[in-house]
Amino acid sequence: MSQQSSTPASAGVPGAAADRARLSGGLIATLSGAGLLLVFMLQNTEPVTLTLFFWEFSWPLWLFTLVVASLGAVVWIGLGILRRHRRRVARRDARSG
Repeated sequence: MSQQSSTPASAGVPGAAADRARLSGGLIATLSGAGLLLVFMLQNTEPVTLTLFFWEFSWPLWLFTLVVASLGAVVWIGLGILRRHRRRVARRDARSG
């Protein structure tokens, strides 16, 4: 019969728990940005009229802000994925000669 330890596997590794407990700068920036966006949306609830070419429609400003922020995040993430893919292809080409 084997004995099982009640301590986690990383207990013997110095600094392992401290590394997991810290917040990264990117996470702090993301949470701060999301908080500011939420405050902005809560303070701007009046409807606005948007005109694009020949279309005209009325939306609450908070909804427009949410849609634009979401589209911006999708574009930002997409550009990051493209950059990572290009770097991976370049590394692969450099390895093969």
